[in-house]
Amino acid sequence: MGKLQDGEKLYYSISEVAKITGLKEYVLRYWEKEFDQLKPKKNRGGNRVYTQKDIEIVNRINHLRKKEKLTIEGARTKLTMKKQKEEKANIQSTAKVKTLIGQIRNDIQDLLKDFS
Repeated sequence: MGKLQDGEKLYYSISEVAKITGLKEYVLRYWEKEFDQLKPKKNRGGNRVYTQKDIEIVNRINHLRKKEKLTIEGARTKLTMKKQKEEKANIQSTAKVKTLIGQIRNDIQDLLKDFS
């Protein structure tokens, strides 16, 4: 499996994720069916390969279930709401960048007119 810096791996097996998160493998497989955000890829052998992002999602779900004591449905709703907030923030950020680029473009055109 690939590796990143400081010993962090690029991909983790389901058994590794189970050890990291303290969850059973069958729970991870069940959550895949219940949460659209959790979709680990499968390698050529058909084995699940989890990324660091997948593990973060598992940890979020686990927190919602255990610490906040939410049902599967409640955790799903909360994850969806968080994703919508993140998407909204990304859209707003992109819009601000595009506005800034447009302002810079106008400033450059004004400067070019002054030098023409």
